Amino acid sequence: MTLTRFAVPRFAVPVSPFAFSPLAVACAVLMAGPAQAQGAADAVTTTVAQAGHTSALREVVISGARSERVLDEVPAAIDVLDGEDLDPARVQNIRDLVQELPNVSVKRAPVRFGGVTGNVGRDGNAGFNIRGLEGNRVLLTIDGIRVPRELSSGVFGPAAFGRDYYDLGLISRVEILRGASSALYGSDGLAGMVAMLTTEPKDLLKPGQTLGGRVGLSYDGQDDTRRLGLTLAGVASDSLQWLGSVQMGRSEALDNQGSNFALNSTRTAPNPQKDKNTSLMGKLVFTPGGGQRHVFTAEHVDKSSEVEAYTGRAPVVSAPTHVGDLDGTSDMTRTRVSWDGRFPVVSAWADDIRAMVGLQSSESRETTHEFRPLQPAATRNRVRDVTYSERIVQAVLQAEKLRPLGGDWSQKLVYGVDLSRASLDNLVTGVNGPVYESYPLQRFPETVETTSALFVQSEFASGRWSVIPALRYDRVSLDARTSALYPLQPASLSSDAVTPKLGVIFRGSDQWSLFGNLAAGFKSPNPLQLNNFFQNPFGNYETIPNPNLRPEKSRTLELGTRGLVGGFDWEAVAFTGRYKDFIEDLVTVQTTPRIQFQSVNRQAVTLRGFELKGSARLTASTTLRAAYGQTTGTDTARGLPLNSVNPAKLVLGVDHRMGDWSVGASLAHSAKKAASDIDTTGTANQFATPAHTTLDLRASWQISPATRLSAAVHNLTDRKYWEWTNVRGIAASDIALDSYTAPGRSLSVALVTTF
Repeated sequence: MTLTRFAVPRFAVPVSPFAFSPLAVACAVLMAGPAQAQGAADAVTTTVAQAGHTSALREVVISGARSERVLDEVPAAIDVLDGEDLDPARVQNIRDLVQELPNVSVKRAPVRFGGVTGNVGRDGNAGFNIRGLEGNRVLLTIDGIRVPRELSSGVFGPAAFGRDYYDLGLISRVEILRGASSALYGSDGLAGMVAMLTTEPKDLLKPGQTLGGRVGLSYDGQDDTRRLGLTLAGVASDSLQWLGSVQMGRSEALDNQGSNFALNSTRTAPNPQKDKNTSLMGKLVFTPGGGQRHVFTAEHVDKSSEVEAYTGRAPVVSAPTHVGDLDGTSDMTRTRVSWDGRFPVVSAWADDIRAMVGLQSSESRETTHEFRPLQPAATRNRVRDVTYSERIVQAVLQAEKLRPLGGDWSQKLVYGVDLSRASLDNLVTGVNGPVYESYPLQRFPETVETTSALFVQSEFASGRWSVIPALRYDRVSLDARTSALYPLQPASLSSDAVTPKLGVIFRGSDQWSLFGNLAAGFKSPNPLQLNNFFQNPFGNYETIPNPNLRPEKSRTLELGTRGLVGGFDWEAVAFTGRYKDFIEDLVTVQTTPRIQFQSVNRQAVTLRGFELKGSARLTASTTLRAAYGQTTGTDTARGLPLNSVNPAKLVLGVDHRMGDWSVGASLAHSAKKAASDIDTTGTANQFATPAHTTLDLRASWQISPATRLSAAVHNLTDRKYWEWTNVRGIAASDIALDSYTAPGRSLSVALVTTF
């Protein structure tokens, strides 16, 4: 057997990403051959990670390879956030979570909407943007279970459903994988993956403890968040541990620097808003012996919001359609039960088996109540009520096998089957709706999405090299059900996808390594894109289905280096990607005799950029940090920029420890959004955000070994600025432009005690 064909020089030659052949990876995987019946105990004493160097960067991750492995043994850029990274004084939500990460952001626009149209801000912390791609192009999971999809379209009026089904009070660890992840995880991983892991009893119990826990209190001045969390963990027997957690929160509107408090659409101050959050989780960890481990989890997240939408009121009473009052409510729930079992085996085909089954049900509901005082009494009150629901059953069976190959080479094989069945539905109802609509109705019919997949990853490792080919086959079908509430014959869709990946690591020494990653990705259309239907005969326009939509595909190449020399560690990554059959929603496909909008496949989109991260330990108690990210994106078919790409960002930080105290500061600079980097097709006078720099300070006091008080001051200089992700589609001449500004100076504090 020869492994020279996987050598790094193959990546040194400029190659079109679409020239990557699935056959090449399939052949590489098949080179593994059948596992020989050797002593299993001898095989497992040498792990793939141990075959490489023994750097101090020994953080263990799961998302990069579907199994636990050392972070610097993954040929991809991964951010790991845990411990102090999740300090509630600094991180209250997913938007705070990624504030200092290069090329990662979370959109949160202000809540400004009308009764019939305009859904700005209704999706809250909408979801993650990784390297210029967002929405359902980023795979999100909690304990391996997929997070419900984003659903946003003008046809839902003021409703927009984001993906913030999280409560960070239940989360102990976050892994953010950049680049296509479809070879291991299937659809939706075009841009990358955000994997969140919930707290386990071992995170709270000290050796010998039979009962332990954590209580946390926190406040965030950016939106007046008040949170209380209690988590208890205990040992019921030698083989059974348990955990229970309750998290409660109350908050108001996200602050901004608008100064107009008018009670109409000219208002730039936030609309009055009241948010509630209640989350529960229970967990049992059963270890019957023989290396088995079973985790049973039940989780429920419930978020609700009430908005007094002054911005939906017209400034002048001029027509019977004048809105005198507008209120909005939203409710978002997610309930999940899952079992994750691990079984060690002694066989020629596996050392360990993992089985996982999860059932999850989610529902998002948004309602608007509109009062038109000049209308007849019978039609003054208009109500629109929109519900989106998603239910998923997901199962995984996975095996791992480790064996020596001779010399200093070893092989680790991970393979298995991935099955899921999701039912997606929606309902629009209300009172005194538009004359062209009859409630109840559906914008798309109930759709059952079934996915079945086979995956395999075979890693060959020696002291210097790791060569990691992977291959996955997915069969995806969208079966749309006929419904009396949907007037058309619905279209269904079936597609296959073969997604290969090839990773290479070269360890120059114990201190540094080079890595490369060539990967394919894909994403199936969602039911709304496939069967979207809306018609306004009086306005002479409509949105129509597209049964000919093709799945999006990608090819990405990533090259990087990471290491630790003395007190200095670094990671530098350059990436490029091409995205074929990119789906764009609400594109004008016809203007006569009626304007028609449709979701369509664009020919190609390209993204490229780089990221730099590093830290330097100046003394035993002082550390400097730096991170920089830059991405450019182009719709190559039209020669236009991709507006979902954020400006370049630089973050500099310093942390210093003094006994029981620690202090720190972060300086963040975002470049301006150049006019040449904006596609103005949709908004001719699009506002281009100027450059801005903000300074945050933080401090922490370890009052006792079990209790810590921490605080942070955000935007110390009270800088007025806009984030590009929140102003896309907003004109520079918009009278309410200041309503899109980020919060000014604010304070957050947290008190956490463990016992």
